[in-house]
Amino acid sequence: MGRGKVVLERIHNKINRQVTFSKRRNGLLKKAFELSVLCDAEVALVIFSSRGKLFQYSSTDINRIIDKYRQCCFDMSRTGDVADHQPPQCLYQELLILRGNYESLQRTQRNLMGEELEPLSLKELHSLEKQLDRTLAQARKLLMQKLTSRIDELDRKVHNLEEINKNLELKQGGKCSQIYERSTNNRSCLQHAQVNQFEPGTRCVLFFFFFFLLIFKYIKNYNSFIMYAINCARMHFFF
Repeated sequence: MGRGKVVLERIHNKINRQVTFSKRRNGLLKKAFELSVLCDAEVALVIFSSRGKLFQYSSTDINRIIDKYRQCCFDMSRTGDVADHQPPQCLYQELLILRGNYESLQRTQRNLMGEELEPLSLKELHSLEKQLDRTLAQARKLLMQKLTSRIDELDRKVHNLEEINKNLELKQGGKCSQIYERSTNNRSCLQHAQVNQFEPGTRCVLFFFFFFLLIFKYIKNYNSFIMYAINCARMHFFF
């Protein structure tokens, strides 16, 4: 008869459990060594006992193998094959790394704001001082660049406004001269028209004045007619 199927379950006897752990651990370490030698594979084995004691094996540098493992998990996460290739442990490790980086950035930010400086060592404070000096120098440089650019922009606007003002003055000056010339011409035309308007009337009055003198030369009331003609001439010239 063949052996029946062995059911795997936790060994309740503490001594038997410890003996079984030692045997299986040694067998696992032996298999890892054989795998690395026979197949030229990079093998890293980490075992924690129920008491928390660490047992490990590595065919090369274990830190280098762990870094390679993390990089492989990161590459698979970028290609989208996490569900097929990446185990949950890798996701948890990546989460811990990201959380540590986030907390480190938060501490750095608080330190730059002048908070939580008491726990820092002398070396860390000196490094923080240098970083603040570099940040301040960069901020001053950027501020000067922006101020210079703003001043140049304002100078260009002032120059453009001056050019526009000059052009407006030239246009207004030309219009004023034209208006003055037109008003002068209109005044001359008006004076000439007034003179021409009164000249015919004046000639008519003089003509009729001398005509009446000739007609009534021999009239008895000669003196009265002369006075009447003179009054008419005065009324025409002065009104």
